[in-house]
Amino acid sequence: MSFLKGLRCRECGREFPKEALYVCEYCFGSLEAAYDYDGIKKVLTRDKILRGPKSLWRYRELLPIDGEPTAGFYSGFTPLVKADILAKELGVKELYIKDDSVCHPTWSFKDRVVAVALSRARELGFDTVACASTGNLANSVSANAAWAGFKRYIFIPANLERAKIIGSLVYAPNLVSVNGNYDDVNRLCSEIASKYRWGFVNINLRAYYAEGSKTLGFEIAEQLGWRAPDHIVAPAASGSLITKIWKSLQEFEKLGLLENKVKTKVYCAQPEGCAPIADSILSGSEAIKPVKPDTIAKSLAIGNPADGYYAKDVIRDTGGWAAKATNDEIREGIKLLARTEGIFTETAGGVTVACAKKLIEQGRIPRNESIVLAITGNGLKTQEAIQDSVGEAKLIDPKLDSFEEIVMGVQGSTT
Repeated sequence: MSFLKGLRCRECGREFPKEALYVCEYCFGSLEAAYDYDGIKKVLTRDKILRGPKSLWRYRELLPIDGEPTAGFYSGFTPLVKADILAKELGVKELYIKDDSVCHPTWSFKDRVVAVALSRARELGFDTVACASTGNLANSVSANAAWAGFKRYIFIPANLERAKIIGSLVYAPNLVSVNGNYDDVNRLCSEIASKYRWGFVNINLRAYYAEGSKTLGFEIAEQLGWRAPDHIVAPAASGSLITKIWKSLQEFEKLGLLENKVKTKVYCAQPEGCAPIADSILSGSEAIKPVKPDTIAKSLAIGNPADGYYAKDVIRDTGGWAAKATNDEIREGIKLLARTEGIFTETAGGVTVACAKKLIEQGRIPRNESIVLAITGNGLKTQEAIQDSVGEAKLIDPKLDSFEEIVMGVQGSTT
């Protein structure tokens, strides 16, 4: 049974059929999925969720498909790690890591959104899917669409990390490298989408695709014992993840699934070399000025964020704030999370950790309230970012005296 009513303009509120549409023909506002919440409330209970699959599809009633899912059967339902060691290091009482660095199958939260987009693409009759990507989405569409039997066209900036390029090529898509940044790639894909009948997951399927991010927020609330946390820090590229985390908590509250009222404050983490949303928050400006990205956090390198204004509104409406991280701070954030909690995150996660540290030190996030950090990707994808800052292995001969001298610092061993 489907509870997807159609699409609704986020600006003027006009309603549209549930087709492959992404912009309002009246005011050019973006579209998002609209649901029959009264119908959902009659069937969706905590018990039903707990009996559901251990994947993002345990929240199927709140996702924009008509029938049964056809992709992402093992995606989502990632750990919420109680990060006591990192909490002590940062001087806070209650800290959690939402760890999507282990999301199946390509180790990033993008597997959530792609599962939803491909399931909807199948329902809409597409046989070819495509995307514009800074890397993680490229990996996810390449992998998930291969399993689902779609033809695939993946468009990426030419300067993408090598590991992410290989992480797409291994699934044998049509991978197209474009001379330019993500914003150039996205403009090109918009032109292609208008000519070819392809399902571009983050263009003409965006209204469906973006809803997959809600499942990260649903899981946080469920894993906290059906409670909304006091604070969530999330990285921002397009800004969509921030808006959907907030939407997920509002939906759970509306459906009576939470133990507490949602008073969560949402915070934006961006790299200093590409921080249009954070700059708007920090300066008190209503405008979001496009920038030319220059950062090691390539997965966040979107200079003209599609959901920037909506993310800004969520941050301000919830009483949150924003912070920026330099390249060196990003590297230190990656190493700090690895050293304390044994989680190796990519550069976007380094941004989140570094910015959370700043926000706590600034007093923006209180030290005695619950905090969740959204870690959205795996560090094996961006190893070159830290390869010169983690040191080298100690080289020894296969002899005990060599080990004791070089590793243990024992001089004059006669073994």
